[in-house]
Amino acid sequence: MIDGGSDEETYEGKQKSKTGIKRLIFSVLSILLQVVFLVLIFTRLNEYASIIDWTTRVLAILLVLFIYSQNQTATMKVPWIILILAFPILGVALYFLVGLNGGTKKMKRRYDKVDEKLFKYLGEGVKNPDGRGISEYIHKYSGYPVYENTEVKYFDEAIKGLDSQLHDLALARDFIFMEYHAIEDKEAWQKIQTVLEERVKAGVEVRVFYDDMGSIGFVNMSFAKKLEAVGIKCRVFNPLMPGLNMFFNNRDHRKITVIDGKIGYTGGYNLANEYFNFTHPYGEWKDTGIRICGQAVRSLTVSFLEMWNASSKEERDSEENLAFYLKDRNYPENCTGYIQPYADSPLDGEQVGEEVYISMVNKAERYCYFMTPYLIITDEFAHALSLASKRGVDVRIVTPGIPDKKPIYRVTRSFYNVLAENGVRIFEWTPGFCHAKMSVADDRLATCGTINLDYRSLYHHFENGCFMTDVPAVLSIKEDFDETFRQCREVTEKYSVKWSAPHRLSQMIMRLFAQLL
Repeated sequence: MIDGGSDEETYEGKQKSKTGIKRLIFSVLSILLQVVFLVLIFTRLNEYASIIDWTTRVLAILLVLFIYSQNQTATMKVPWIILILAFPILGVALYFLVGLNGGTKKMKRRYDKVDEKLFKYLGEGVKNPDGRGISEYIHKYSGYPVYENTEVKYFDEAIKGLDSQLHDLALARDFIFMEYHAIEDKEAWQKIQTVLEERVKAGVEVRVFYDDMGSIGFVNMSFAKKLEAVGIKCRVFNPLMPGLNMFFNNRDHRKITVIDGKIGYTGGYNLANEYFNFTHPYGEWKDTGIRICGQAVRSLTVSFLEMWNASSKEERDSEENLAFYLKDRNYPENCTGYIQPYADSPLDGEQVGEEVYISMVNKAERYCYFMTPYLIITDEFAHALSLASKRGVDVRIVTPGIPDKKPIYRVTRSFYNVLAENGVRIFEWTPGFCHAKMSVADDRLATCGTINLDYRSLYHHFENGCFMTDVPAVLSIKEDFDETFRQCREVTEKYSVKWSAPHRLSQMIMRLFAQLL
């Protein structure tokens, strides 16, 4: 294992990071300048100040009424309402720039067109008699069915998942699909790319898809061209361009690998060195994932093809190609339990990821555990956790002991009090940064995927996860939780008492505007 002190920083690597950071700074500054410009238009026209003032006030009231009428949780509406009423000019301008996000309508039409072709290949799946209604919800509102005949292997460390992926990738015969929020062009990725290039030479079709924002500090703008040059097809989701992008707020946070339609990988880890503890920017890194082999891989394939085809207006897969990628294959039989990979989209107004988590809490009878890098949740989610604890369920949440983003960490801790006061136990993983996103309940139900317990994951990003019932991997996840608790400091008692008035005020403010971050 390579530690942070021995990691070689090449000139090329430094230049790539610098280029990405410069591009991000330039884009952010461009957006800020546009906001400042709009504000100045309203504030500097003194001769029209009265007219502008009254127009803005009326517009603010109408906008508040519009926001209030939206079918959204109050947690998402109230911050905008307060901001608009307190600062009408700034609030209205920001809402039209960020909150309204009209770009999603065009994107939704594009996704609907792609989904119409893809989802017919999923079929109806099977019934999950032990899914406690959660499976029915996922199938109805995300379109992804329940499968049997699927082997599931759980990885309690990202490096174990990487080693397994490298082995399976080297055996690919037909196609390889990889979709990740972040790719870093260093050791971990270079190991993967070496295998991908070998497979390309053997006639295997290889596709790589990554999010531009997630990878902006890791790769430069020529990365996609470099992959294309060696025969790897590559697309970038929602490229971050200088200026205002109305779809800027919605990023691709999914992590998917599909090999020949038979083997699939997903979990919390991206393809960057820190996720595998090759470097240690925040102490040890805790991340997890799963390998699935069998019928359920079909859903991961559909999830990838959805993002790949929707990202292009013209170059889309033909029906012939789709039929090949999604054809019936020989799968293992007599596997126990049920598995249901699913995806969540910010375009449909249905928060599948959040509803699955809340449903698990509501259905739990003995215990329900969560692991998340960020804890920024709605009042509805907090109420579900608190109510479960009050009715005797052992509810626990694991968060990082060392943060990767200190401001977000402070917001995460601001949610401890309301939960701890109601009996929810809070644990911080002391070795470092815990990036895993998973849950387990009653030794029977579990999830593992990309969905954090925060607004970005639950409301704004494209995400994916796997819901599992009575598969052996559920107990593996439970065992990992038990081991993780032994490496944590429990802070429940510390946050279950009343804090000082200034501290509580700061917490309320952070919680109020957390969804705007």
